[in-house]
Amino acid sequence: MHRTLKNLCAQIIDDTKNTTLFSLSTQDKEVKQKFVYAGNVKAAEFFGEIFARRAKEKGITKIVFDRAGYLYLGRIKTFAEALRKAGMEF
Repeated sequence: MHRTLKNLCAQIIDDTKNTTLFSLSTQDKEVKQKFVYAGNVKAAEFFGEIFARRAKEKGITKIVFDRAGYLYLGRIKTFAEALRKAGMEF
């Protein structure tokens, strides 16, 4: 998880193989079409739904959520709740 004032970026990493399995940010076309400015809670929720859907398409359903030191509130919390709502297991 990485957060800037205008965007969010998340990735799924396999720690045993040291490889990135899946990565997505709010710069993606699907998010950009709906939200020009992705630095708000509504965009974070939509981003979480898209992230979960695409991860499931790759066969990933269980993850460990690392908030990278960010406090669990605002966009980070909304993103995590959207992942859970979409069926991802933490």
